[in-house]
Amino acid sequence: MGILSGNPTDEPMHYGEVYSIWSSLMATEAAIAGHQTLHNHAGDEDLKKLIKETIQQGQQHVGEIKKLLQENGVGLPPTPPERPQAQLEDIPAGARFMDQEIAASISAELAAGLVTCSTIMGQSIREDIGMLYGQFHTQKAALGTKFLQLNKEKGWLVPPPLHHHKTEES
Repeated sequence: MGILSGNPTDEPMHYGEVYSIWSSLMATEAAIAGHQTLHNHAGDEDLKKLIKETIQQGQQHVGEIKKLLQENGVGLPPTPPERPQAQLEDIPAGARFMDQEIAASISAELAAGLVTCSTIMGQSIREDIGMLYGQFHTQKAALGTKFLQLNKEKGWLVPPPLHHHKTEES
């Protein structure tokens, strides 16, 4: 039996897996801090609920990633501090993010997160890592769909030019 056969959790991680997973942990923790700040800026209650869901999902992912890295003897990146809660009224109007800006920003982050998950899945030689990031991918896609629906319902979605192609019938 070779070093890469048997239980995947007994297999060593390769350097690409270590770097990508470590980087995804650092980025996820930074995103959580940013989303905590954006939650303070949000006024729409539906948006605030989705931001909280985004934060909770990120925290769940962080826990699983930290466990994976620690079990494999990999040091963890520094964690940004939790952001304090603030009242929307305390943020000057010119310094506030608007709800549609917040929703668009988080939607873009989720889309980038899908690419990150796919990249880690593709480069992993350990099945457990590929499966873990496959789960993260599915969860991020589901949350991204919720943001898309919210953007449409609230009228915040700014679509690119729509293409209405009609063929001429003879």
